[in-house]
Amino acid sequence: MRFTCEKNTLLTGLNVTGRTVAQKSAISAIEGILCKAGDGLSLTGYNMETAITYVIDAEVSDMGQCVLPARLFGDIIRRLPEGPVTVVVDDNYKVSIRAGYASFTISAESADEYPTLPDVGDGRSIRIPQTAMKELISGTIFAVSENQGRPIHTGVKFEVEEDRVSAIAVDGFRLARRTYHTQEPTGRQLSFVVPAPGLKELEKILSDGDNQVAFTLGTRHILFQVGQATLICRLLEGEFLDWRKVVPTNCPIRLCAHVSDLASSIERVGLIVSEKYKSPVRCIFGNQQVLLRTNTTIGAAEDQCSLAGDGKELEIGFNVRYLADALRAIPSEEVILELTNGLSPIVMTPADEKLDFSYMVLPVRIKSN
Repeated sequence: MRFTCEKNTLLTGLNVTGRTVAQKSAISAIEGILCKAGDGLSLTGYNMETAITYVIDAEVSDMGQCVLPARLFGDIIRRLPEGPVTVVVDDNYKVSIRAGYASFTISAESADEYPTLPDVGDGRSIRIPQTAMKELISGTIFAVSENQGRPIHTGVKFEVEEDRVSAIAVDGFRLARRTYHTQEPTGRQLSFVVPAPGLKELEKILSDGDNQVAFTLGTRHILFQVGQATLICRLLEGEFLDWRKVVPTNCPIRLCAHVSDLASSIERVGLIVSEKYKSPVRCIFGNQQVLLRTNTTIGAAEDQCSLAGDGKELEIGFNVRYLADALRAIPSEEVILELTNGLSPIVMTPADEKLDFSYMVLPVRIKSN
């Protein structure tokens, strides 16, 4: 096998695929990067849960494939001088790397032991802008569960309907939902749950431009096509929470808040709260304002934030981080706060009708003053 390509082009492919290379595995081949030289050059990293293949332009003199040591090969390419890099692999899997006056010789492995990637099939793909997919992920992934006792909730559920794509995450204490309304009908009705680690890798390769991401659903896997990169991820199986039944509707108290002002107040009172010094933030929703208080063994904090509406002196406690996470994810300047009583969750919904999201946080019991 012999190919030549630009250093930075090769390095980009190695950086993208290297994130899904297995760290330690009984299958030694997946601790490396699968390199195939043919019609261009393809690089693959696969940890048996998520695979990323990245195709780059290269001048291929001799076709072939091998498994390259991921860290060593990446470190070498990273430190080579700018310009073209030539890689030659002989029949004994000795690898010669040359760029400028620099040269290296390392060992590779046969690709025969590298696992075959899952076959997703050739079903019809759904396309949405990369920015939309990025917002669906970033707006929900923080709320996935870390409890392996309910593995279905360690991922994000996607619901594809005729005119929209929704992402939902729950962890037993909060719920996050973001919805993108498509410009063209999807022609599909789909529901599937993607593990959080796979979505985090997908988020890293998505761009902020107008280019689209295409996804194709298989029986047990999903394939995302993002430019030169293809990500294949195993789906989670099980019964996901029916979120429509748990999010309160027609709440008697509706308030409007400036997102940045409320977030700043919550983050301020949260400065004395930590994993070691835990305490809920006490929220007292009054007329045109909310009073925020918290106490821990290291001190106390209090702040006030203006609101539009009357909270009827409702007093309720929340986990500081959960409130802050939700507010950071809200893509607008204003948000509607919906409340019922001191034992019911708070629901945050759009003040702007053009947006479609909901964030729910369950209350924490607080001691009476």
